[in-house]
Amino acid sequence: MNRIKEKVLPQIFIIYTRYLIGGAFVFASLIKIKGKRFTSESGELSPINSALHFFETMYQSGLYWEFIGIGQLIAGFFLMTQKFSKLGALMNLPIIINIFIITLSYYFAYTPVVTGLMLIANLMLIIWEWNEIKILFNLTPNIDKSIRLEKDCFWQIIGLILFLFTFTYRLLIDKYDIIFWGVSCLLIGLIGLIIGLYRKKKRKNYLQQDVYN
Repeated sequence: MNRIKEKVLPQIFIIYTRYLIGGAFVFASLIKIKGKRFTSESGELSPINSALHFFETMYQSGLYWEFIGIGQLIAGFFLMTQKFSKLGALMNLPIIINIFIITLSYYFAYTPVVTGLMLIANLMLIIWEWNEIKILFNLTPNIDKSIRLEKDCFWQIIGLILFLFTFTYRLLIDKYDIIFWGVSCLLIGLIGLIIGLYRKKKRKNYLQQDVYN
């Protein structure tokens, strides 16, 4: 695992997996915090065993609905910061397990595939951090002090930009355009990737020149 962690592509994959899962949860959290329905219409008259009726029940609970949103917001934010990604992955695990079970319990077409992949991705993030997280299971942690790409504060800045954009967009706009949001996040992430890899290359060249000198 340590050898894999030293490679650039796995690190980039982990960084952007955190952005993706965290951004999705922040995006979904604001509508709950604002006390709005998750669905476009009321499910009050839908069959009691339907997904619409289930979401309507949670929405009508008020405080519980907002509590779910706050939990998603905090977990998503921690993931996107990179710095607190361990805590974010742990907080997010029970949330995504709950969502996955819900999508299995009601008819959601192919949604369980999406939620299942998110669960697998979250487990992958925990495995990635296992050397330090295992202290929670009374096991001796292995503190990784190596200088890896994912530890560059630049990725924390990109995560903060993505968070603020998503948070502000969902907070101010009720009738959102998910394509606009997705493309905007993609562009921010792409620009960040280009700059981040350039920074890595520049730092590598600087170190090589320093060795030769």
